[in-house]
Amino acid sequence: MTNATASHVVTEPRPLDLPRAYNAATQFIDRHLAEGRGAKAAYIDIDGTHSYADLAARVNRTGNALLSLGLEMENRVAMIMLDTVDFPAVFWGAVKAGIVPIPLNTLLTTKDYGYMLSDSRARALVVSEALLDKVTPILADLPFLKTVVVCGADGHGHPRLADLTAAAPAHLEAAPTTSDDVAFWLYSSGSTGSPKGAIHLQRDLPATAHYYADGVLGIREDDLCYSAAKLFFAYGLGNGMTFPLHVGATTILLADRPTPEAVMALLKEHQPTLFFGVPTLYGSILADPSNRRESASLRLRACVSAGEALPEDVGRRWQERFGAEILDGLGSTEMLHIFLSNRHGEVIYGTSGKPVPGYDMKILGEDGSEVAQGEMGELVVRGPSAAVAYWNQREKSMTTFRGAWTHTGDKYYVDENGYYRYAGRGDDMLKVGGIWVSPFEVEAALIANDKVLEAAVVGFPDGEGLIKPKAFVVLQAGLTGSETLVEDLQAFVKSRLAPYKYPRWIEFVETLPKTATGKIQRFKLRSF
Repeated sequence: MTNATASHVVTEPRPLDLPRAYNAATQFIDRHLAEGRGAKAAYIDIDGTHSYADLAARVNRTGNALLSLGLEMENRVAMIMLDTVDFPAVFWGAVKAGIVPIPLNTLLTTKDYGYMLSDSRARALVVSEALLDKVTPILADLPFLKTVVVCGADGHGHPRLADLTAAAPAHLEAAPTTSDDVAFWLYSSGSTGSPKGAIHLQRDLPATAHYYADGVLGIREDDLCYSAAKLFFAYGLGNGMTFPLHVGATTILLADRPTPEAVMALLKEHQPTLFFGVPTLYGSILADPSNRRESASLRLRACVSAGEALPEDVGRRWQERFGAEILDGLGSTEMLHIFLSNRHGEVIYGTSGKPVPGYDMKILGEDGSEVAQGEMGELVVRGPSAAVAYWNQREKSMTTFRGAWTHTGDKYYVDENGYYRYAGRGDDMLKVGGIWVSPFEVEAALIANDKVLEAAVVGFPDGEGLIKPKAFVVLQAGLTGSETLVEDLQAFVKSRLAPYKYPRWIEFVETLPKTATGKIQRFKLRSF
């Protein structure tokens, strides 16, 4: 089956058949030299352009450098690294050496890093110099951590990555791993509590590239990719690493935070063809009317959104203003990337699309049986990129990973056209007057008002102890909240939704609590 538009040709992928003896670095790194892409640009970062040949040499030297530190197969190396070419060099160098890399969020606190480094028992840490001060206070309290390597101009008493790799051989034989060996870990974002280490296998990396990047996105060798989602994030790891490296495309890396201003400047300068963002960023860019297609990339052929459900109004306005569809989809740390997605030329904003080839979905009711079409329940997914477990979290592992099926905790229903529509996280759902209410639905209605930048809805007890929707609203720049505006927004929601769904209270706030990957932490709002 082929789904085609003027600029997109996507072919349904055949089942992925990997050999038993398999090391992902040979496919994503070494293969490009054998296929003649050595001189082609793999990455563009703050230091310039890096070819596929340069990347392969960096990977080999970095893998050898890690081995020289005394690390062995299956040992773990933590990464707290900004988005530069050194990130893929460390990640793939570890994978090729049989060492397990654990990319960590670069925006966390010292306490967070203490928890993750202790929990993972990483024997080595590679950290960007700009982030070293976040871990220095806890290093003495980490008995399993033997070596800290600094990526930067000054090691501050620790070995520098540049020195180690300069002294290391440029040839590295791939470790004799299998497709079922542990390849890397990713910690969940913590949007619903403490982060958990999801354990992923070698086979998971080609699976997402084959089924999503080929089967839905239709990524091409001539694409220039930019992902605002960072490489440490499961979503960004695919966008900025496995997908472009799967086809030999080129990727732009931004070490700084992806503010709307920084992203627009990058789009203007480099003119990427594929842009990967998150709903908050799309909304923030749209909030500035001066941001338009001519001030971004004229070469954009598609955009992608994940992390949270994309509000319908944001998707429509983006396409109208920038001339490129947003393929909104659902992915997770546990499934590694998007497994439910809209398609080129078939986008229905306000939905998460349909299952990605190779993945199966079910929606289960509270009794564990499948619900009828149109009924809401928990989405469960079966597919080739599921993590095998959470590290040292048996009860949570058994709750999430049940045989071949992964329980997402997300509430969904399938509409009359077969599109999956998001209703909210299971813990976020509200029962108002005995009827389930999706907080996302109320939030989407609020965001459709041109005075609202962001919104989050939680349950709040009224004077009789009954749960009703309460909204926390961030207004567009220059606006101030008032009782009149509260009434206007309530009336606006009532005009779009069933009356019982409107927010009984609206509180205006400057910001919403979020994870570093942009997900709203609604559980924190419940205590406000």
